Amino acid sequence: MSAIFSSTNVWLIAFGIFSLRVLNMAIDTVRMLTVMRGMRAVTWILGVLQTALFILAFGSVINDLDNLLNIAAYSIGFATGNVMGMMIEKRLAFGYINITIISSLPGQKLAEKLRARGHAVTEIPAQGKDGTVKVLECSVQRKLAQEVQDIALEIEPKAFITSRDIQRVWRGYWRD
Repeated sequence: MSAIFSSTNVWLIAFGIFSLRVLNMAIDTVRMLTVMRGMRAVTWILGVLQTALFILAFGSVINDLDNLLNIAAYSIGFATGNVMGMMIEKRLAFGYINITIISSLPGQKLAEKLRARGHAVTEIPAQGKDGTVKVLECSVQRKLAQEVQDIALEIEPKAFITSRDIQRVWRGYWRD
């Protein structure tokens, strides 16, 4: 068994399987998110690439099930690829997000600053646990979400901020 692991070729094949699986799962993770966002063309292209990479990696492992190194490389590549896909998707930040900011302070200053930065904001008076609050709704591209959060926390450090993925349906103001 130790003779098998001492061969450079064995390690190169295992590394190749690991690399294929990382790429396969990173693409698959991003593809699933494009499915959820209705991006048909991108989903189709990623699906073709993902399937081809899967067949290559899986075929390499299935041909030699006694090789534990290849099985380990395949498994570790799977897990690593999922994390890499999440990191890639976060960097791409495609799609839209709705940010809800709940502030116990009057929300006018915060709303004005967000509008000055080009964001559409809807102000809603509301009643919270401890009294009157201002609810600010701001729908933005995901790549702009951190900017909105930073502005909110700069003006109202105790603001309660939530977000949810949304799909643009019709009209309204969107900063591009």
